[in-house]
Amino acid sequence: MIESYYKEDCFFLYHGSCLDILKSLPENSVDMIFADPPYNLSNGGFSVHSGRRVNVHKGDWDQSSGIDEDFAFHSSWIKACRRVLKPTGTIWISGTYHSIYQCGFALQMAGYRILNDIAWFKPNASPNIGCRCFSASHETLIWACKEQKAKYTFNYEDMKFGSWGKDFIKKPEKQMRSVWAIKTTPLSEKTVGKHPTQKPLELLNRILQASTKEGDVVLDPFTGSSSAEISAYSLSRSFIGIDNNRQFLNLSIKRFKEVKLMKRELSP
Repeated sequence: MIESYYKEDCFFLYHGSCLDILKSLPENSVDMIFADPPYNLSNGGFSVHSGRRVNVHKGDWDQSSGIDEDFAFHSSWIKACRRVLKPTGTIWISGTYHSIYQCGFALQMAGYRILNDIAWFKPNASPNIGCRCFSASHETLIWACKEQKAKYTFNYEDMKFGSWGKDFIKKPEKQMRSVWAIKTTPLSEKTVGKHPTQKPLELLNRILQASTKEGDVVLDPFTGSSSAEISAYSLSRSFIGIDNNRQFLNLSIKRFKEVKLMKRELSP
């Protein structure tokens, strides 16, 4: 039995390889998985951040090991996730062209059914400083269910009639489309530290509101700074996060404690 790195209420963080941790979790025990695996794009290139030229190297964990090894890794963790996912559960995977097509093929090879691909459009994305290709201003999210004929959660009414005021693409009382306009992570969500690939809570909140119910168990095998955890807490879901980097897990704990304190102070 693998001991949790951090536990409070229905929130668990584990330190180690996601493959090792996933093996220890019960079969058919998770309602939804959000996975933000390494994009393998740290290749010595440059980008722009806050008006400054910066190296895009995020860490050794984000470097490619070659097409074959990268695909073998994606295939292995996607298969491991399928074992713990409930028959009614779904999985979301985030990525760019460096990784998302491999993940999509691995999902199909493992027997999942792809439901949608979502284009997360970033209105405030960084410009392309090389000026030799189009400026990357979106990431792709794949949403899939475990079985071809699975009955899965999709909160259609919430998506259609909910309030999504910051998204200029979503029209009131119209079906939500597969292109979402959501800005990159604001500084207000990085007050206790930041992760190089941190996702905005607005994105995670929409994902969880679309495909989970109150009390559901959400798993993130590459939890990083745990935006999925913060979203799960705010929406009354349970959470399991896994990461092999203690620094990121400690950041997750700080974020969780900060949000929990804010929630307590705002409660009547």
